[in-house]
Amino acid sequence: MMRRRRGFNLSDWALHHRSLVWFLLIVSMVAGLISYRGLGREEDPNFTIKVMVISAAMPGATIAETLDQVTDRIETKLEELDELDFTRSVTMPGQAIVYVELLPTVRGDDVARTWQRVRNMMGDLRPEFPAEFAGFQFNDNFGDVFGNIYAFTSDGFTRREMRDRVEEIRKQVQGLPAAGKTSLLGVREEQIFLEFSNSRLAALGLNQDQVVQTLAAQNAIAQSGVIQAGPEQVLVRVDGQFETAASIAAVNLRIGDRFFNLGDVATVRRGYADPPQALFRYKGQEAIGLEVAMRQGENIQTYGAQLDAMMDDIAADLPIGIEMHKFADQPHVVEEAVGHFVQALAEAVGIVLIVSFLSLGFRAGFVVTLTIPLVLAITFVILDLYGITLQRISLGALIIALGLLVDDAMIAIEAMISRLELGESVTEAASYAWTSIAFPMLSGTLVTVAGFIPIGLNNSAAGEFTFSLFVVIAVSLVISWIVAVLFAPLLGVTFLPRQMAHHSQRAGLLRRTFHALLRFAMRFRWLTVIATFAIFVGSVWGMRFVEQQFFPASDRTEVLIDITERHNASIARTDASVAQLDAFLREQPEAKFWTSYVGQGAPRFMLAMDVPTPGPFMGQIVIQTADLAARDALKARLSAYAAAEMVGTDVYVKNLEIGPPVGKPVQYRVSSPDPDEARDAARGLAAVIATEPRLRDIALDWNEPARVVRVEVDQDRARQLGLSSTQISGALAALYSGKMVTQLRDGIFLIDVVARGNDEDRRSLESIQNLELSTSTGTPIPLASLARLSYATEQPLIMQRDGVPTVTVKAAVATKDQPATLVTALAARVADYAASLPPSVDIVVGGTVESSAESQAPIAAVVPIMLLIMATLVMIQMQSFRLSLIVFAAAPLGLIGVVAALVPFDVPMGFVAILGILALIGILIRNSIILVHEIESLRAQGRSKWDAVFAATDSRARPILLTAAAASLALIPISRQVFWGPMAFAMMGGIIAGTLITLLFVPALYCVVFGVRREPPPAAEQA
Repeated sequence: MMRRRRGFNLSDWALHHRSLVWFLLIVSMVAGLISYRGLGREEDPNFTIKVMVISAAMPGATIAETLDQVTDRIETKLEELDELDFTRSVTMPGQAIVYVELLPTVRGDDVARTWQRVRNMMGDLRPEFPAEFAGFQFNDNFGDVFGNIYAFTSDGFTRREMRDRVEEIRKQVQGLPAAGKTSLLGVREEQIFLEFSNSRLAALGLNQDQVVQTLAAQNAIAQSGVIQAGPEQVLVRVDGQFETAASIAAVNLRIGDRFFNLGDVATVRRGYADPPQALFRYKGQEAIGLEVAMRQGENIQTYGAQLDAMMDDIAADLPIGIEMHKFADQPHVVEEAVGHFVQALAEAVGIVLIVSFLSLGFRAGFVVTLTIPLVLAITFVILDLYGITLQRISLGALIIALGLLVDDAMIAIEAMISRLELGESVTEAASYAWTSIAFPMLSGTLVTVAGFIPIGLNNSAAGEFTFSLFVVIAVSLVISWIVAVLFAPLLGVTFLPRQMAHHSQRAGLLRRTFHALLRFAMRFRWLTVIATFAIFVGSVWGMRFVEQQFFPASDRTEVLIDITERHNASIARTDASVAQLDAFLREQPEAKFWTSYVGQGAPRFMLAMDVPTPGPFMGQIVIQTADLAARDALKARLSAYAAAEMVGTDVYVKNLEIGPPVGKPVQYRVSSPDPDEARDAARGLAAVIATEPRLRDIALDWNEPARVVRVEVDQDRARQLGLSSTQISGALAALYSGKMVTQLRDGIFLIDVVARGNDEDRRSLESIQNLELSTSTGTPIPLASLARLSYATEQPLIMQRDGVPTVTVKAAVATKDQPATLVTALAARVADYAASLPPSVDIVVGGTVESSAESQAPIAAVVPIMLLIMATLVMIQMQSFRLSLIVFAAAPLGLIGVVAALVPFDVPMGFVAILGILALIGILIRNSIILVHEIESLRAQGRSKWDAVFAATDSRARPILLTAAAASLALIPISRQVFWGPMAFAMMGGIIAGTLITLLFVPALYCVVFGVRREPPPAAEQA
């Protein structure tokens, strides 16, 4: 018998301090239960949206002037930012929106400081802008999530009454300690309109500017002085400020020598912003929304219960005619999602227990069973300390870890049973694992953890999304080793019998079959190695049949519809299209309720949402269905309806996404310094893509030009009359768009008083020619006498990326094919088309393929570090180059099982599946370490090489197969899920095939490397 290693023995120490160890076990279980109850709950893990939005305005500028004077200046300045990944911008006449996207390597804690630097950079840039520049607006909360959203509809109440009511409710909700940011949706701003008839003003010889200035002066707030009256101060106040629309209409004005009533020259009425900036409806009915975010770090379930209680009380107090509807409820979604995962975790625990009881017997299986809640309890404590919440990734990681964390306990108990069968005392048997297998188990555990390092060190957005997977698995596996050598011996001594009879010397059918295969593999060692290598090469070739995926679509039951009109469309046109879909949805039984947004996208009610740039040409509808079957049926019907009834409007029906949002999955970016050249090239590329029948909803993110009326002023004639281009522009702006005169102060609200032309004048192109201007002497003169009109087109918007005009061609997938498959199928056609374009045009693949590549690149960068750490751990354990080579040779064999599992079941290879395949390397190396260590242990006892290889493989086959069964079968509960399914299939196939092949390949390779030949008599084989 091999001499026991002397020195400190942790298992032996635990047996001599049983009371203390029992105390630690009980404390760990209680602390774990408390931590589990206190852990935060989320649907998906948080990841930092490293995007800032800079809005800038220069009213009156053309799109070319805005692009040159505003957008380009901002983007050029931002190039100085070291943390910048790229900029993308949307430029419209007089307005620029620049999205600042940071490098994935920027840590979440540094993002806020970077945004402050951006603000400072824009402040430094401000003096370089033209005098007409109106300033910046910054939004560095682009990733704010409003988990609870309510819609309020009314019958018999005005918009203002509804706004006041919802504003009161917002203030009450804001008082909740856990409530974060709150805001209102769908508010139509009140305005007071002074609608002038230009012909009447001109006939009276009045100048609209003079009228406006007089009104503004009367309504201004000005200091009136303070009287120092001896012992007290007396304030002086001058009235005259406007309080209502009627008070404005009643004003009598004196301009020059003329004295007249405002109502004689203008219609004064109170209304709402026209045209509106954005509209919001609930089930087709106009509504006001209240969106509520949770304060960072709060418990979403506690917060959800408090908010529900408050909103129930508020709903009960609403007057008849006002109804409250909840259409986004993140606490409820989280509760359901966590509940499903906890159920899957319980199923996985049950599967592992069955494997333990069937393979080890009742008592030994019971001991292994007790280690599971102990490891989970300590893991929960550490997760609580480090702020890791329970969500899709961390709970899935627990299920993945479950099959791995019982490995050490199984091996330790198996070793204890083997010593009891040899007649040792229960105490000696319990401490044997430390002296024989503890350190190979530790090396194997650390190697398994190292397999997940690409997740822990991956600095992409997808890596940040899946980071908790690494933390959970690393913590649970390390703890499982500690439990196996500290607590498992004590549990074994307590629950295992004092003595155990030897197993029957006669092997069963399965074991005899394995013996025959093992002898064959060792005898024909070169054939075994070459055949294994050939199968591995075949599996690498077979990877071409596995479709590539980034993240799957969400398994939530919402349906989203993106509506995009021509970019020169008015909000009225977009509203009509959204209303058409509202009417269609009323007839669909699958639509429980829905919300419609015109001129803007839906608020970010979950983090992984693609929030579009607001504009009058776009809208969005979010529909709630009962289940996935209803969701898919409604999606198909909506797509068919839009294709048949809404020709000319881009209607994209989609699911929510998991992970970083992408939008339409197949995208190509076409860039050129010349916007017209980029647009024309993109149109041609769209025609090429349209030849692929598996794509649908092909669209360009900007394309159609807008019509423009140019007023060409005779400047000499205008100067003779004392008029300038500025005055003419102002008169036209006042006629069509309106000009703010002053503001009426109504409580906490400011109501703009807007002077504009009457309804007939505003909607007619002829009004330009009929516009009469008033000269400085008061003489009316028609605009047609000093200007002529011409008609042209220009782009309504221009999008840029990194300062270069870029048109993105986007397409949805009409079949079950993955986007990467279709991009590969189109590669040759796109390359041929790109070769026909001028050198100034550049075509780049975007969408899902680009996002997947960006996420996989950081993984590839970290893989060498992973392999180095693994190699170091293996070398420390093996202390031999040849032995380390044998151990490492088993690492890639899992790919055989991966391909065998993915191809027949048509499962795509996604980002998470890639992480699982990398983790397989560590799992298989771990098994090899334990097997090779046992071979060397038997050789050290004096066994021949042949006997040592055979006996070690025979003795280690059972625990290795048991742990492989536990690890693979525990993945069954999550194999049915959309997100984890590909990873579960990949790991199950890899673990099963890799383990079986390893048990034959590693002995054969050992025989090849060390020149082992059969040495009769085969005593070890008979044993």
